[in-house]
Amino acid sequence: MRDAETRSDPVATPFAAARRVDGVDAARGLALVGMFVAHLAPDASAGTLEATLLSVADERPRLLFALAAGIGLGLLTGGERPTSQGDRGELRRQLTVRAVLLLLLGLLLMYILQPLVSVILDEYGIAFLLLLPLVFLPRPLLLGLGAGLLVIMPGLALALSATEPVRDARSGRTFLLVDWFLSGSYPVLVWVPVMLVGLAFARYGLRRPSTTAIAGLVGLAAVVAYLPGNALLDMGSGTLADAVGTSLVTFANVGAGLALTAALLAVTQWGTDATRRAASIALSPLSAMGSMPLTVYTAHVVVISQAIRIEDGVPEDDSWTLLALTILGSMAFALAWRRWVGRGPLEALFRWVSGRDRIRRRSEPGGMRTWEDSDGSETNGEPTR
Repeated sequence: MRDAETRSDPVATPFAAARRVDGVDAARGLALVGMFVAHLAPDASAGTLEATLLSVADERPRLLFALAAGIGLGLLTGGERPTSQGDRGELRRQLTVRAVLLLLLGLLLMYILQPLVSVILDEYGIAFLLLLPLVFLPRPLLLGLGAGLLVIMPGLALALSATEPVRDARSGRTFLLVDWFLSGSYPVLVWVPVMLVGLAFARYGLRRPSTTAIAGLVGLAAVVAYLPGNALLDMGSGTLADAVGTSLVTFANVGAGLALTAALLAVTQWGTDATRRAASIALSPLSAMGSMPLTVYTAHVVVISQAIRIEDGVPEDDSWTLLALTILGSMAFALAWRRWVGRGPLEALFRWVSGRDRIRRRSEPGGMRTWEDSDGSETNGEPTR
């Protein structure tokens, strides 16, 4: 049946035998490394080369992670060919369970371990819940909505965070809600538009060279457009200029993530067999991490929470040694686990609790599969129709 399906759709051939999209995994793995750097690298003196290099990890890895999460959600829900109408209710139920689990795990890590870094998982749980009504919108609407909100929401969140009612709410019992949506390190009002862009990217078909090329060029254009706009904003000051500047920076950083993901997709999917194989081998440590992001991210939060020390009366957890060990240890663990076990331990647990393991491949009359028993965040496998 697989051969017949593959022949009926020649474009599907590169994905027919693959259960993962290495380019997406590598992008997610690179985002994880960037977050490790942001969390663990010691501060550097302003104006130095070291400070300039470390500034790359300030915002871009988080946005790249959100972009990859949106792509994973798109793949989970059918990729270029969205899941058929009859299966969407069950899929939404599974997504709801996973989102709630993410929310609970994030709160557990934050309140039990009390790390010195912000935990992203609870915000992601809320973001996935907000995306549920939007996930099957037509792809032009997904792209337009994501891009439009991306222009508005980062600056709006910053402006609202500076208002007195929001400041008061943040100091009261509603502080967690305010942080989740507006003023925290990972405000949902910003992450949802980024994830919508990633979702639209998946809907347009990651296996199509034209999609990859256009996404890469659009991403580069966003980066280039940021340069003159930022120069103009530097001449102004005040809340409005800060809000516009924040939206502009976020838009450019998402563009950089889009261009990077497109490049990783290109080198791992297109070209000769030898170049694809070489790229996959070179990127395998990142791809392995990116194939089990929940496990790797959670483990790194546990590690750094246990590394807190007091220096001059101030809690600290940064260390070049710990950073190197975290990166290398994560890569080694992910490579070995993927090689000898398969799906990451937390990914497997979430899959089981949500009921995904109890769902078998469904078939329509004629043997055409409606969706695969796979997970966009875990297997990245696009359904074959």
